[in-house]
Amino acid sequence: MASIHREVLINVPPEQVWSAARDIGALHTRLVPGFVVNTIVEGDARIVTFGNGMVVRELIIDVDDNRCRIAWSAEGTEMSHYSTSFQVFPVEHGTRGVWIADLLPHEAASAVAQMIEAGLAAMKRVMENAAD
Repeated sequence: MASIHREVLINVPPEQVWSAARDIGALHTRLVPGFVVNTIVEGDARIVTFGNGMVVRELIIDVDDNRCRIAWSAEGTEMSHYSTSFQVFPVEHGTRGVWIADLLPHEAASAVAQMIEAGLAAMKRVMENAAD
């Protein structure tokens, strides 16, 4: 199983990042617009349409306000396993966001890592621009 761990520093308060991250139906408007172009909530899942055209059903496993952590799994991809989490931590001048994904097959790791990195870059840009 491949495991991907990526982090981003965002120069805004952690409460601002967490508010957008925990809003599971607003990826395309609050957290990562452009990277995600549509989000539809269906019960405990969301249907996410990415800017590259890929559509994925994500089962929301947990939204933990005490730990500022959201966990989800993906369905409807060619991967046999995908579980991931995003967590917000306060740092001296803002927020450290940590995205961890575990997936199979291992060969998909490079493409998934690129998507995670693009998502974190979009998040940083959107959050910091909103603070201006």
